[in-house]
Amino acid sequence: MGAIISRFAPAPTGFLHLGHVVNAVYVWRETRARGGRVLLRIEDHDRQRSRREYEAEILDDLAWLGFEADAPPVRQSERGEIYAAALNDLRRKGLVYVCGCSRAEIVMAALKGCATADTATAVPLAQPFRPADSDPCYPGTCRDRGLAEAPGLGLRVRLEPTVERFVDLRHGLQEQRPSEQCGDLLVKDREGNWTYQFAATVDDHVQGVTLVVRGDDLLASTGRQIQLARLLGRTEPPLFLHHPLIMKSAHQKLSKSDRDSAIRELRAKGWTPAEVVERALALVDKSDGGRDFPYDSGS
Repeated sequence: MGAIISRFAPAPTGFLHLGHVVNAVYVWRETRARGGRVLLRIEDHDRQRSRREYEAEILDDLAWLGFEADAPPVRQSERGEIYAAALNDLRRKGLVYVCGCSRAEIVMAALKGCATADTATAVPLAQPFRPADSDPCYPGTCRDRGLAEAPGLGLRVRLEPTVERFVDLRHGLQEQRPSEQCGDLLVKDREGNWTYQFAATVDDHVQGVTLVVRGDDLLASTGRQIQLARLLGRTEPPLFLHHPLIMKSAHQKLSKSDRDSAIRELRAKGWTPAEVVERALALVDKSDGGRDFPYDSGS
């Protein structure tokens, strides 16, 4: 595969919390163990929720914790031309179409037979949380309607029935069927935002990312991102490692809204970087078949 390049990719829609710290530990240690480089990508594709003040705090907290990237950060909000070029490549292949469906309409249609986003993995996983990408499966309502592009309408990419197989570095062999899990992928929403699935896949391809390290809640995204990357011309997918999460309850993972887990709050209370990392690792959920967190939190 060549040089190992990974990325830490926070969304500036809230402050850095202990769940991010777990991800950062995994990203930096897995990458450094392979002699690789870590990129920092600010995933601010959601223009309605992203805030520059959150970004500034995230960067400050990362520096305080000692996580140093190997290149200056890039912002998805500044990469529109790259995404537009990728979209045009897919247009030329006849894979893009306009979608006028609202979320409520998709939910109603999805009840008639599509699989949910957290199904179709070869290895049964304990997932009490709601997967990060668990939007309803799109049934193809607008696939052949021939709608013209216009404000207030989304754009989708056609996904043909495929079986995507990959080996997760923690969970082992996985098998996913994206067309059954999610249907045709939304790449630009009705507000004009590039979607996470599209922007992250394009960025990983363009930036040469060869190791994707992220939480278990994004495991179900992998097959569709592999398929999309192949449509964009990527011949070899990156390696993937999906790590356990901090669970705030039996059915809910930690989120940005949990102020008691915000790094800035812990710093204000006098916590040291080592204490924050140790606390984050101590809270990691280990209920997935006995797999333990592989790192000594005192190191």
